[in-house]
Amino acid sequence: MPRKPALKAVSVAPAKPGAPGASRLSADEIAELFRRFAAANPAPTTELHYTNPFTLLVAVVLSAQATDAGVNKATPALFAAADTPARMAALGEDRVRDLIKTIGLFRNKAKNVVALSEQLVARHGGEVPRQREALEALPGVGRKTANVVLNTAFGEPTIAVDTHLFRVSNRLGLAPGKTPLAVEAELERVVPDAFKPNAHHWLILHGRYVCKAQKPDCPHCLVRDLCRFPDKTG
Repeated sequence: MPRKPALKAVSVAPAKPGAPGASRLSADEIAELFRRFAAANPAPTTELHYTNPFTLLVAVVLSAQATDAGVNKATPALFAAADTPARMAALGEDRVRDLIKTIGLFRNKAKNVVALSEQLVARHGGEVPRQREALEALPGVGRKTANVVLNTAFGEPTIAVDTHLFRVSNRLGLAPGKTPLAVEAELERVVPDAFKPNAHHWLILHGRYVCKAQKPDCPHCLVRDLCRFPDKTG
């Protein structure tokens, strides 16, 4: 899939600030935050390259503790050789390992990719299931991966909380939480339904390109006036 641009700044009227010392955004502020994200990037999607639900699933499994850019360098050759569960299982662990050896943890990931492919053939007729429980039962697939697949491949309004979403949700005061699961539950509660299908993508792009871990680019943040982060830059 083609790479989508990160969120770009748009002209917005300043929002009314929250109460002094407030740590959470109000419902109105949350709605405004997502209206701005939607105006800046109406159709966000993953930066992982894929051609079907299966290749998306594999790409997401490979992206654990690795960058999307690094995964995208390895997957063209892998998916040219095997873009279905049956073909991936037939390819075998040794060949998969050789094709993804530039990705971190490639040995264990190759094992999981072949094993999940075998399970998809044996238990799901070679199709990627649309049920969370079935996805999470596959080798190498956890809640975050299942959420990405459900959202991106099948259009479900799930929100996958990775390190970017965890950081952004806490910094903004959007969905504070001590664990990814707590943040996910809070996002499910506070994000307006109309924005839920794209919320994961907007937030991950914001965290990847603007609200970065070491030095957030606050001067170019389109929601700076809403943000509760006390240590803004610029």
